[in-house]
Order: sequence, then structure tokens, then C-alpha cells
Amino acid sequence: MLFDSITDDPLVRRFIAAGLLVVLVLISAALLTAVRIVANRLERGPRRQLAAGVLRAVGRPGAIFVGAGGVFLSLIALPDLAGVRAQIGGTWAVVAILLVAQGGVNVVRAAIGWYLVNVAPRTETKFDDSMLPLLRRMLVIVIYGIALLVILDALGLSISPILGGLGITGIAVALALQPTLSNFFAGTYVLSEGAINVGDFIELDSGPAGYVLDVGWRSTKIRTWQSNLVIIPNSVMADHVITNYNRPTKNMGVMVTCGVSYSSDLAEVERIAMEVGEQVIQDVSAAVNNTQPFFGFTTFGDSNIDFWLFLQAEDRWGSFVVTNELVKRLHARFKVEGIEINYPVRKIVYEDGAPPSQAAIQEQPAP
Repeated sequence: MLFDSITDDPLVRRFIAAGLLVVLVLISAALLTAVRIVANRLERGPRRQLAAGVLRAVGRPGAIFVGAGGVFLSLIALPDLAGVRAQIGGTWAVVAILLVAQGGVNVVRAAIGWYLVNVAPRTETKFDDSMLPLLRRMLVIVIYGIALLVILDALGLSISPILGGLGITGIAVALALQPTLSNFFAGTYVLSEGAINVGDFIELDSGPAGYVLDVGWRSTKIRTWQSNLVIIPNSVMADHVITNYNRPTKNMGVMVTCGVSYSSDLAEVERIAMEVGEQVIQDVSAAVNNTQPFFGFTTFGDSNIDFWLFLQAEDRWGSFVVTNELVKRLHARFKVEGIEINYPVRKIVYEDGAPPSQAAIQEQPAP
């Protein structure tokens, strides 16, 4: 050993052990203080906060590494413990691996935490907000798992059976958790697309509709108009057509269809309908006031000439308000102007040009 080649004097070796312990502990304390000072200075600049976080993440494990190294070196230097140096070395290997793993975990947590605070709020999607915490937990488990395998190998234990068992176990777990994994990857797809965010009003072609409360890794939660909570597995979300009424904008078109009798002046009908539409835009707060109404006749119906009137509402809830007001005002204005909206009717043509009398109908024998 190194200390055996320096001197055989037990007293000198004890002094060397004590000196190593004191020096390395002082270096550890100085390193910890230096890390704290440098990190505080880096935090003053907003662009250096990540560097400060990473420095703090590795600073404490690094300082403990140096201090613990001093303890183990001093123990090895003691002549009284010459017979257990191998055990001391094995213990040091375990401690060193754990400290390195802890440093890696701290770096992962610091980096992802910095991203969630400084970058994620400015992104268009909620993918990083939802998936990065899960990724952080997975990376922590992976780092500690690798550290455990390295420790077992350092202690002379064969890890080949463990790796083989993990492979078989992984296949069995994957088969057992196939629905859960399907939901997980579907949730990753939904989040990464950015087409659905919390607060959006969505509707599935299979029926459920409501406001999105949460998009998780397993399911999506929505609140219906009746204030009921509906939990939809993400695999269902990925396999169905979804209408998002908040995309690409919250503005929503409102189209009211109606019909007027064939005797109506169509130019007058168009003028009145446009006036009503403009009044609704001005008076109803739920209508988008920087747009104009659109009008068009569509077809010759059985009883009326049909038309549509198109406006824009600020959101889906506003579309119901605008539709309600538009129908009421059109009906009232047409009534004032004498424009008739016919009920469904049928015109009967008699062969002799006149309907039969009531007496003639009563004289006909029953079949």
C-alpha cells in the first residue's frame, strides 16, 4: 500500500491519517462555501440560473465526496486497521457510487425544475408541463437503479441473473400493463400535439362533450354542461374524432336558418335581416363586434324561400346567446314588417276548379 511504502512508524502514520482527514475536510468545507458564493452570483443574471442550479446540485455531493474520501483515506492510513482495508475500500466504493448517483439525480431535478419554471409557461402546449414531472421521476428511478447494479457488481455479486430476470419481468409487466401503456402513449400523443389544452371545450364523435379540466398521462377529464365529471381514457381520445371549439380561435360562427313566404319581397327580406344582424352585433356583448353579418338565400322550399344569416360569437357559450337573440329579433321584426313565415302547407288542386260542398262529401257512401 501507499502508506506502507512511506513509513513503517505507527505514530507517523497516525499523524498522516489525522492530517489527511483535517486537510480533506477543510477542502470539503471550502468547496461547499465556494459553490454557494459562485451560485449566488450566477443567480443575479436570469440567463445563468440554470448554471447556478446545476452547480448547487453537484456542489453538496461533491463536497461530501471529498470529505468522505478524507475519512476513508485516514482509515486506510491507520496501521490498526490494516487487516480490514479491503472492507474499507468496498464501503468507500459503495459510498462513492451513491454520491455520484445523488449528484446525477440533483442535476436532473435542477435542470427539469428550471425548465418548468422558466420555459414551460411560454410554450404553446402543455406537453412539457404534464410530461416532464413524469420524466423526472423516471430518470431518478433509472439513475438509482443503475447505481444499485454498479454497487452489486463492485461488491463482487453477479448481476447477469438480475439483468436476465429484469428482462423477463419487463416483458411480463409490459403485457400486463398493455392498456395502461396504451393510455400513456396516447396521452403523450395528445399532449405533444398541443391541439387540446385545459379550458378548451371539446366534443367526441362518440358523444361526450365538455370543458377540459385535466390532460393526464392516463386519462382526460372533462366537465359537461350539467357539471358532471367525465373521465375519458387517452386511448379513446386517440381513436376518435374530436372537435375543439376553442381552436384555432375561441370565436365561433353562428348560423340561423329561416324561410319567408313566396309572396315576400326578397330584397326587403335581405335588408331587414342584415339590419337585425347588425343590431345584434352592436347590442349583444357575446357577439364579435368587429365583423359584419352575412346573408344568403339557399333554396325554394315547400312552403318558404329559405335563407341563412351568419354572425360570429366570442365563444361557444356566446353562440347560444347570439342565436337566441337573433331568432327573437328576426321574428319580431318580420312581424312588424308584415313578412310572413309560412307553416308547412300543401296546395290541393281540384279537377273542376272548386272544392266539393259539405253535402256532397256527406252523401258519398262509405267504402
